[in-house]
Amino acid sequence: MKKYLVSAAVAVITLPLATSVGAQVTGAIATANPVVAIASTKAFQNANQQIQTTFKANLDQVQAKLEQRQTVLATLDKNHDKKVDQAELNAAQKLKSPALKQVETIEGEIQKLQLPAQAAQVFAIESIARRYQDALNKVVTDRRVGVVLKPDSFLYAPDAADITTSITAALDQTVPTVPITPPANWQPSETAVELYREIQQLRQLAAQSPQQPAAARPAQPPQNQPQGR
Repeated sequence: MKKYLVSAAVAVITLPLATSVGAQVTGAIATANPVVAIASTKAFQNANQQIQTTFKANLDQVQAKLEQRQTVLATLDKNHDKKVDQAELNAAQKLKSPALKQVETIEGEIQKLQLPAQAAQVFAIESIARRYQDALNKVVTDRRVGVVLKPDSFLYAPDAADITTSITAALDQTVPTVPITPPANWQPSETAVELYREIQQLRQLAAQSPQQPAAARPAQPPQNQPQGR
């Protein structure tokens, strides 16, 4: 089975795939990962670049706040092992350390700063997701696939069974670009919010992967999750 990793900066997500697009799966069972298919589209990549530019001031402030948070947490590191374990947190709580309140305040500020960029990203995801079924139908018809399941439904499947990149290619044709500015009173769909969360989970997996270059890993996963309707 193919494993997918995401290489991301603060708000940019890229998902390199190495499956065989030309392989045929005629009348057979195929696999597809909707999260990877959507996050791999040119529209989503371009949207993230716009988000980086549009919300640069916010993202810069987020990075500064993250560094401030680490500085405050370092004051709780009594054994100087460059991390704060549960015992140290318990001790800080028992002593009612003002550092804990300071960290809580900083995290609240981070959440507020991240919200505009997160909303833009969820809106972009939602715009692409609306066309996912059409793209899937096209690939199923073109490749004469009988059944499509998620990769985690299989104990084993050959690379040729994966049609994720074909779905991404179909989305690239039908949704070349998407806006990042939601209309007034817009509320994200539950589907878009769930897709956003799954993409963030992929980011965290990439950040933890020893195979991923350190410079490409996000310094910190998002502190806040948008709410769906």
